Amino acid sequence: MGALQALPNTFTTSQANRAGLHFRDLYRLRDEGDLIELSRGVFRKADAPAPTWPDLLAVSVRAPLAVVCCVSAAEVHDLTDEIPREIQIAVPRGQRPPRIDYPPTEVFRFSSTTFDLGLTAVEAAPGENVRIYDAERTVVDLMRMRGRLGEPLALSALRRYLLRRGARPAQVVAFARELGVLGPVRAAVDAVIAE
Repeated sequence: MGALQALPNTFTTSQANRAGLHFRDLYRLRDEGDLIELSRGVFRKADAPAPTWPDLLAVSVRAPLAVVCCVSAAEVHDLTDEIPREIQIAVPRGQRPPRIDYPPTEVFRFSSTTFDLGLTAVEAAPGENVRIYDAERTVVDLMRMRGRLGEPLALSALRRYLLRRGARPAQVVAFARELGVLGPVRAAVDAVIAE
């Protein structure tokens, strides 16, 4: 089917429709094993290379402006052994949050003035990137939300980050200053470095 070959490895129902595939075709191809449905309205070619982060890929296709954050980002950056129950994403305050049932998703609203601070990307599948906060921003966000997500998680992620090769504690402190949690982050950084 030529229309299917013209589509990227991961695509939406609307992209498929524009390429000439009808809904019936998509579901038939899914039922025949040629497509995998990652989320409602998000499909991946069955013969495409396996994604490293399929749930992150599905969520990013459904919400392309969102950014993977908090525990989900900590997992990607190997800052925690905790597996999040939900994919955690951030959207700017004032933007309508996406409603995604599968994979289960938790949406945080971050200030639009600092939303792009620490923004980077991770390859969720070969040639397919997902927006994510870098390790430094992730550590600071966990510290900012330690009351909600748990102080042990935040402190453990900070310790794990600071003890790795290439850690940039000055960048963590700079992000903490920008995000309004300089005091707790500086105290925690000093405690870990003094160990």
